[in-house]
Amino acid sequence: MGLVLIGLSACAARWDAAPGDSAPRLQVQNRLLLTPANGGRRIGPEALRAGDLLLSSANGLTSVGIRLLSVTPVSHAALYVGEGQVVEAVGSGVRVRSAADFVAEEATIVAFRHPALNGAQAQAVRDYALAQVGKKYNTLGVLLQAPFTLQRQTCELPVVPGLVRDFCIRGLAAIQLGAARNDRFFCSQLVLQAYQQAQLPLTTADPLLVSPADLLHMREGDVPSVRTEQALQYVGHLKSEDDAPANAAVASSGN
Repeated sequence: MGLVLIGLSACAARWDAAPGDSAPRLQVQNRLLLTPANGGRRIGPEALRAGDLLLSSANGLTSVGIRLLSVTPVSHAALYVGEGQVVEAVGSGVRVRSAADFVAEEATIVAFRHPALNGAQAQAVRDYALAQVGKKYNTLGVLLQAPFTLQRQTCELPVVPGLVRDFCIRGLAAIQLGAARNDRFFCSQLVLQAYQQAQLPLTTADPLLVSPADLLHMREGDVPSVRTEQALQYVGHLKSEDDAPANAAVASSGN
């Protein structure tokens, strides 16, 4: 019965054979987020390096809607570019702001790192991201993402092999989304194109079809929806929903 339920859920999976095991095991895409309360770690901005990916969520209706649609705990992606700065694509366009402001505004922020990123590539990511500041938001790309996210779930059924899943998602994207534009961005598109510019692509997939949820599933130990070049390493949480009770306690003790 469990396998039937997994097979009917739109959740990517793969068969993995651990060393010493005689039979492969079915690994299902992990849609939960490691937190400081369940084995993760809390970090400060000083732990970040230029090129780190920041995946986050907020308390607003837009963030809640994106998370419900993608069935993941994140709704936004940004780049830490060093010197206490974050570059992100939001409704008003691509902007740069301080990491402190970013942390203050988001409800949950988790950092990931490409383990092969070197200094020159990190500089290339930074330079590209900063060069896009002021460019327009890819509103059309985001609007097309909603129906695409729903329809692509057929491609992500656990019974679909990885190569077929990747081909299915790419084919559906080519029909529904078209080609990516370089003059305007939505959040995850900006992140992916910055890494492409640094000659260290996170995936071979078109940036236009990749969402913050897809970036989350590129982490180590998870099952990616699209083919990835290198699994991302978990760095830690800059902010977590677990912080809320602690913050409330501090506030009440100060009254």
